[in-house]
Amino acid sequence: MMPVLYDLSMHMGYIYDSPASGARHIMRLMPLSLPDRQRLIAGSIKVSPTPDEQSNFVDFFEHPATAFMVRAHHEKLDIRMHARVQVESHSISADFSPFLADLPDILSGVWSLKPQSPHHFLGNSPRLSETPAISDYARGSAKPTLTVLQIATALCAAIHKDFKYDAEATSVDTTPLEAFKLKRGVCQDFSHVMILALRSLGIPAGYVSGFLRTLPPPGKERLEGADAMHAWVRVWCGETTGWVELDPTNNIPAGTDHIVVAYGRDYSDVAPVIGVLKSYGGQRAVQAVDVIPLK
Repeated sequence: MMPVLYDLSMHMGYIYDSPASGARHIMRLMPLSLPDRQRLIAGSIKVSPTPDEQSNFVDFFEHPATAFMVRAHHEKLDIRMHARVQVESHSISADFSPFLADLPDILSGVWSLKPQSPHHFLGNSPRLSETPAISDYARGSAKPTLTVLQIATALCAAIHKDFKYDAEATSVDTTPLEAFKLKRGVCQDFSHVMILALRSLGIPAGYVSGFLRTLPPPGKERLEGADAMHAWVRVWCGETTGWVELDPTNNIPAGTDHIVVAYGRDYSDVAPVIGVLKSYGGQRAVQAVDVIPLK
């Protein structure tokens, strides 16, 4: 498959019931440049009101992030991102992943604790802790005759089949157990459930934040989650196969329709915008995404 060139635009805004001030935020919105995967050709982010302070840094997982502060009272925060990205084909050509029973010995031979080390993606993380109901669910896909990649693919398919995409059912703070009981939610919920299920089996798994192609190629169905930022799962399938990305919302491997923004243990590591501010009352969030291939 040939590389695909995209024009990407995103508008994210927060409207406050009462004016906010002293706002400090961190953004992770710009697509990454990744060897043999995708290339960020150009990109820009505009914040309104104009920040009084702004700085860039690289987090533990080696992702660029931007911290900014708005001191004055403001009734809304407006963030607009534009980028041009080229995405390469990276389909799985063969399964060289180990059987599940062999994975502990393979992991014990991995001494690295660098950001991409599978050891960071095995245990509990800020939003994900051991959940017996999800562990029981995972065992249904863990047949002893299957490889790690086959188990992950089976779990991806099971979640897609058993859960219903429903943007009204959950919120950003919904726990994996709540979404699991509802059997409905959005990409964040499906990804968190799948990550917990894989980790319960001893398979390293992490969270991917990014974007989906907005309009499908001719003859293909539109992917769920294309109207906002998307999330999917990456799975460590042994030293030979390495990390593989699967999208449980759409039951597909991540391909040229998927644009990566950040990798983390769960949503807390890759949240597009996080922060604190002085205000009272509620707030309303708006988001719009366009990922358009260039002909």
